[in-house]
Amino acid sequence: NTRATMVELHDGLAAESQHRWPSLAFDLGAVNDRLAPFIPAGFYYKTFMGPRGWWMFYERLIRKAAGLGTAPRELDPDTYEKNHAHCDVLVVGGGPAGLAAALAAGRTGARVILADETAAFGGQLKRERMAIEEKSALAWVGAAVAELERMPEARLFLRTTAFGYYDHNLVALCERVADHLAVPPPYTPRQRLWLVRAREVVLATGAIERPLIFAGNDRPGVMLANAARAYVNQFAVRPGQRAVVATNNDDAYRSAADLADAGVLVAAVIDARPSAGHQLAVRAREKGIEILAGHAVVASHGRAAVRAVEVMALDPHGMPAGRSRVIPCDLVAVSGGWSPSLHLHSQSGGRLDYDETLAAFVPGAPKQRARSAGAARGQYALRAVLADGFESGAAAASAAGFGSGAAPPAPRVARELEARLRPLWSAAAPGRRKGKRFVDIQDDVTVEDVALAAREGYVSVEHLKRYTTLGMGTDQGKTANLNGLAVMAQLRGLSIPAVGTTTFRPPYTPVAFGALGGREVGKAFRPTRRSAMHEWHEEAGAVFVEAGLWLRPRYYPRAGEDMAAATAREAKHVREAVGLVDVSTLGKIDVAGRDAAELLDRVYVNGWKTLAVGKARYGLMLREDGIVFDDGTTSRVDESRYFMTTTTANAAKVLAHLEYYLQLVWPELRAQVTSVTEEWAAMALAGPRSRAVLARLADVEVSDEALPFMGVRDCRLAGVPARLFRISFSGELAYEINVPADWGRFVWEALMTEGRAEDIVAYGTEAMGTLRIEKGHVAGGELNGQTTARDLGLGRLLSTKKDFIGKALLARPGLEDPERPQLVGLVPSDGKTRIRSGAQLVLEAGGVGTAVGHVTSSASSPTLGHPIALALLARGPERKGETLYASFPLKGEVVPVVVGDAVFFDPEGKRLHG
Repeated sequence: NTRATMVELHDGLAAESQHRWPSLAFDLGAVNDRLAPFIPAGFYYKTFMGPRGWWMFYERLIRKAAGLGTAPRELDPDTYEKNHAHCDVLVVGGGPAGLAAALAAGRTGARVILADETAAFGGQLKRERMAIEEKSALAWVGAAVAELERMPEARLFLRTTAFGYYDHNLVALCERVADHLAVPPPYTPRQRLWLVRAREVVLATGAIERPLIFAGNDRPGVMLANAARAYVNQFAVRPGQRAVVATNNDDAYRSAADLADAGVLVAAVIDARPSAGHQLAVRAREKGIEILAGHAVVASHGRAAVRAVEVMALDPHGMPAGRSRVIPCDLVAVSGGWSPSLHLHSQSGGRLDYDETLAAFVPGAPKQRARSAGAARGQYALRAVLADGFESGAAAASAAGFGSGAAPPAPRVARELEARLRPLWSAAAPGRRKGKRFVDIQDDVTVEDVALAAREGYVSVEHLKRYTTLGMGTDQGKTANLNGLAVMAQLRGLSIPAVGTTTFRPPYTPVAFGALGGREVGKAFRPTRRSAMHEWHEEAGAVFVEAGLWLRPRYYPRAGEDMAAATAREAKHVREAVGLVDVSTLGKIDVAGRDAAELLDRVYVNGWKTLAVGKARYGLMLREDGIVFDDGTTSRVDESRYFMTTTTANAAKVLAHLEYYLQLVWPELRAQVTSVTEEWAAMALAGPRSRAVLARLADVEVSDEALPFMGVRDCRLAGVPARLFRISFSGELAYEINVPADWGRFVWEALMTEGRAEDIVAYGTEAMGTLRIEKGHVAGGELNGQTTARDLGLGRLLSTKKDFIGKALLARPGLEDPERPQLVGLVPSDGKTRIRSGAQLVLEAGGVGTAVGHVTSSASSPTLGHPIALALLARGPERKGETLYASFPLKGEVVPVVVGDAVFFDPEGKRLHG
């Protein structure tokens, strides 16, 4: 779906047409021209209906026939980048108006960004054939660009399309950095996405020429008059040998003259207006060009390309009348007037107004801090375009806080473009000739399709668009929409503004997925984070797992061990001796300030003002709807400072949650929250021998009396400043140790060295998960965004003495329904079959029927000697002792299970208090 005329030529470029088979010269799909009367607009809506599966059968064929191209199957070899930029004035469009606006704003000292989607600045002036005395316009372009390049606060972007205008003056740009290079330099991205925040925006996006409607107007050799002018003036290419120019405005006469000067025989100018006495027509006659005023092209002829056009005179009502005349030609240059490019203005929320003198929509009142300039707002005379650009740039700079707002005078240039265009719709009138009259050439929408939509009641522009696909191609109707609206207006007997226009949406032109994704693909989709001990884990042979943004050791296999064996060994060793696990990935947030305790009281369901310095407490956060958001321990390290931990996956979400409430809901609270996750390396030392290992390295007493359960102490460990937390995720005597990240590996290795006497091992997340399931501790599978504190057996934490986030909605009847799933434990009836996570719990032995719950986490417990699982079960506590069936249809598994308590091991907690 690459637009061939928008691709810069370069050595090595390979171009191939699509939507033809077996070849372009002999395309079997051309048979559809004969079948056209039987496949009008909306054909497949009405035809491909029937039993289930019919549409899926036909869809592949329809999509192939639609010519949508073939998506590549290979990996994209190119790289892409994303950048952010800020400026005072963003000017979109590098034509005369855009250059003038950028100069006016830049001269005030404002930060200016000028972006143009082409390879050189100058806009329409690049397409003009300037006589010797008229070259002052092009000379001014060069001087303007040179002056802007000297400005330290100005940035110029070529090959850069502004494709989206979003809220708060955010404009998205796509810079094609290397698309035009045969061999890009090393490390050069193919494209770069820019997200630009601008105080003020000037839209100097120019205007787009409209085609004319006649039978066969899509035949090869029919092109816009301005495109023909660009071929001869900008690229030195003759697009034909014998041309006919069809127009309803003065501007096409320039194309006729330039084609003639380039050696193309211009057989005639067909002007739909009654007379052609203007100066441009006089110059055309002096070149020997025949002018047929009051005439229109009604058809083109030729098989593979245009060979002639059929011309008829128009009556006073603009209808073809009299005998037709055939003029041989191989090029038809058409011009139906100009439409300002309004897409970005519309995307920004700006209103559209209709200008009867231009027969085009023009920008109305803007919604954001933006203004349109030059041809983008219907100004076509060069002197007026430049003056408008200078005025808009100066006004934008003034609104951004620079300059006085007075526009500098526009430079004197010798040549002016026409200020007024008077398009007529005569060529769209129903003077029939054999052949299709295309309104939308890209999407093959004809006048007859629009008429059919009107007859069937699809008269709203949005319905018309979807029923006929008018304006739904990659050009979004830039050349087709106004013609389509004109035809519908004529059919309904209304004016064009009464019919209305469709909504313009981003992107303005197609944007590669690679540019939108940037480098955030594959492993670079999110930055990979590694703990301070990562290299030690690698050297120890750890197998890693992605947890949130982190790589965490999953298990440390020994010779001949698979994951299950290594996990069982590590978990059992922690229960019997001592183990060390890396928990650096836990979110860590410093909460400080006079109102820190008040903040915690409001975000946690339990109380915090009474927590003593040097103590930790388990906390539970709810969302506003009463559902559990996150859990973790928070410690009070002094009177006005707390150290909060969160789950790995929710670290960023919890920080954003706290900042939102502090900034927008409770701005009166004097408290600050700071992420310190990366500042600390954290490790958990767990097992009955953990105290013995810690005592060898700590410079403080670590006995049960000196550091009781949930106690917190600052100390030095192996000479390194450390913070000790007597907390346990495993249910064993355990300590979490935090040290500065730079000392993480040193302290880890010191613990492993001193722990040899106690037979210490490193253990990973799999063993840690097994240990926590044995103790019934909730984690990701249970904190699934659907559970309440009562569902998880944590209802005792809910304070009745204070308010907190989620308290009001927690009292909804649905959240107190006794039928809600609640946390329970499961063991297989046979004592050996693994219960699969995600299995549905049903009452029937066959594993079918209504599910009454599901398995959230499971493990094979080496301590208990059989598999175990946690589950959420309707009326769970009442079902203890019942036998249910864990059904996993994807694997064809049905496991009988017995419901029990969620805590499988050491329910009294004697071991963690040891």
